[in-house]
Amino acid sequence: MPCFFCDIQKNDDRKVAESVFFNARFSEVPVSDGNCEIWPKEHRESWFELSELQWSDLYKIIKEVKEKIETKYKPDGYNVGFNVDVAGGQSQKHIHLHVIPRYLGDVDNPRGGVRNVIPSKGDYYKYILDTLPERKKYIN
Repeated sequence: MPCFFCDIQKNDDRKVAESVFFNARFSEVPVSDGNCEIWPKEHRESWFELSELQWSDLYKIIKEVKEKIETKYKPDGYNVGFNVDVAGGQSQKHIHLHVIPRYLGDVDNPRGGVRNVIPSKGDYYKYILDTLPERKKYIN
């Protein structure tokens, strides 16, 4: 099956940052303005496969991405997270982390954070099918 994150790194006009082990880009399907995705250059399916060195590098690129988001979008807060396996909501077989800027008033009650980041943005398959049909091949 084709892998979006392996394929996109060959020619990505949305790239925000790059480190030794990771790439970062502004999402085509953002939860909020400035939503970035960070993923390992080498194909991996689970975050739990990463080495301590890779985790250390991930921390550095998260900080770099946050600084770039701060400069361009000036959010009021963040959600940062990843999904693991189908039961955890993982929709791509290539692990990726979201840095999601949050803005006061983007939801009525932000309490709960990652438990329900932005309900209307949770299921984006319809958006991809309607708006980005070329990405249909990446949907599991």
